[in-house]
Amino acid sequence: MVARVTNPADFGRVAVLYGGWAAEREVSLNSGAQVLAALQRQGVDAVGVDLDRDRLLSLKSEGFDRVFNILHGPGGEDGTVQAVLNIMGLPYTGCGVLASALTMDKWRTKQIWSASDIPTPPYRLLTADTDFAAVAEELGLPIFVKPATEGSSIGMSRVDNAADLQGAWRKAAEFCPVVLAERFVEGGEYTAAIVDSPQGLQSLPLLRIEADGTFYDYNAKYVSDNTRYHCPCGLPADQEADLAALARRAFDVVGAAGWGRVDFLLDAEGRPWFLELNTVPGMTSHSLVPMAAKQAGMDFDALTWRILETSMGGQG
Repeated sequence: MVARVTNPADFGRVAVLYGGWAAEREVSLNSGAQVLAALQRQGVDAVGVDLDRDRLLSLKSEGFDRVFNILHGPGGEDGTVQAVLNIMGLPYTGCGVLASALTMDKWRTKQIWSASDIPTPPYRLLTADTDFAAVAEELGLPIFVKPATEGSSIGMSRVDNAADLQGAWRKAAEFCPVVLAERFVEGGEYTAAIVDSPQGLQSLPLLRIEADGTFYDYNAKYVSDNTRYHCPCGLPADQEADLAALARRAFDVVGAAGWGRVDFLLDAEGRPWFLELNTVPGMTSHSLVPMAAKQAGMDFDALTWRILETSMGGQG
């Protein structure tokens, strides 16, 4: 639960951290530019910081009072930046160290969810010694192969032929040594945006995605104008409410806080299968959280204000 802020001066001087050194740098630069403009329109003393490791260590001495973190991927989304900010005593938006580190790792997130009765598709870890034919037989085809610690579908492949599984592993392993092979779930793709408020965690309206291509890859997310987004999602109100509650539980059991986005699939029998949790979702013109917020009656400026309010609490 966060404090309500009505005066922009109460935020003090705000560093909007974007860019960084991860593979998602370009997406973060885009997100950061739009967040920065929105905060400045509302009178917040916000300054954009294209972060590198040296600049991170100087934020406190530069007179910043808090941080709006819009860094995507390793470095900004995995607990590293959060730990440094904790040491410096600079409050920041979103999740703390533990939840950021845990949810950046899709494999360990799936382990926590499985132990907490949050349904997630069956998977296997791939290595150079894997019997790829056996994995294909066990999981069935198609299979999704993904690096455990990348976002924006970077390094991800859909494998339709068992002979291509090893090549997909090699591609993913270029980004992360831990690579997942995940069972394909036939059904609709949904996302649940979650934002903290003075009343507690709020689920924004669910959003259904129809990707331009075989799956919701980098091009479908950030480039294509043919990907279709449905909000309202088209589900009956009671089913949507149940799924939103389950998404909040998936968010809560990993210690997430502030804001984030939980992605899941809904199979032909109406069963949900949770894929991953994003602790610093995109805030671009193609991004999902602003779309869901708009459906809830919250424009982009109001959304950035609400997210900045999450820095008024404490992170761990």
